Amino acid sequence: MIFKIKRLRIIIYILIISSIILKICLEFNHSRFIDKTKGMAKDIEKKIKIDCFVENKKLDAKDYDIHYTLSGHEKDDLVLFLHPAFSDHRVFNQQIDFFAKKYKVICMDLIGHGLSERNKSTDKIDVSINHIEKILEKEGSKKVHLVGVSLGSLVAQYFALHHPEKVKSLTSLGGYNINRKNKEIAKAQRFVNLNLVFTALFSIKSFRQKAAKITCHSELGQAIFFHSTSYFTRRSFGVMQGLNSIIKERSHNQANYPSLILTGENDLEISRRIAKEWHNHIENSKFQIIKDAGHCAHIDQPIIFNNIVDEFISEFN
Repeated sequence: MIFKIKRLRIIIYILIISSIILKICLEFNHSRFIDKTKGMAKDIEKKIKIDCFVENKKLDAKDYDIHYTLSGHEKDDLVLFLHPAFSDHRVFNQQIDFFAKKYKVICMDLIGHGLSERNKSTDKIDVSINHIEKILEKEGSKKVHLVGVSLGSLVAQYFALHHPEKVKSLTSLGGYNINRKNKEIAKAQRFVNLNLVFTALFSIKSFRQKAAKITCHSELGQAIFFHSTSYFTRRSFGVMQGLNSIIKERSHNQANYPSLILTGENDLEISRRIAKEWHNHIENSKFQIIKDAGHCAHIDQPIIFNNIVDEFISEFN
């Protein structure tokens, strides 16, 4: 009995020491990453600086507020940008000036991201479609061009599924078809998400760094994405459970709006392949690979991305 207690103590000591060492290693890697981004501070500031007028607004969602920015011309077509997981509206800072010249532009913080803290609410990411609908009503827009990146593209499709009459076009970057369950994608996402959650348990800063490295190909892009994750906390992971409602096998569901499916050349092979299969599966869609770009190609190659999306949207104004 005494021997078992001693052995248990040794195991506990080993786990504690291992945890401390891991945390030290993560913090050390993070400090090196921060030092590197400091050297790019001027480039980052130049890249994310917005010249046009941007109004910060919020939608009252009972127990919490959904924050979003509004820019551009009130009477023009509305383009709504939906960000990837862990980040917020700031990942679209390189898009706002470009699109605000021709469109009304909204960039929203999805629930649990950015300034849209869910507080004590049990709402999850799937309720975002209600937030989008209410924002459209509030801003007096009957139809919208949806532009979603990664998680944002899944939310965009879910909104289009429930409100197809409100969608003028849908652009997806780094996304996949929410109406077809894919075991390969699910397995790959589980591995990445578990890795990120495990890292977040020990160091939220190292988690943000790892997320940035996964999403962007260029070092400057990684620094910009890292900057956009500053409000994401461990509590924010809870909203992601809503994806179970978004991703489901649905038959006889054909999009009646034009779709643009984009992927980065340096994104995972499975992501590029699934995106191409999605394009082949639906009518009225276009597919394009953005060169020298990762999962968040709009950050790595903003000029190319902006021109591609603008050309696509312009067809349906």
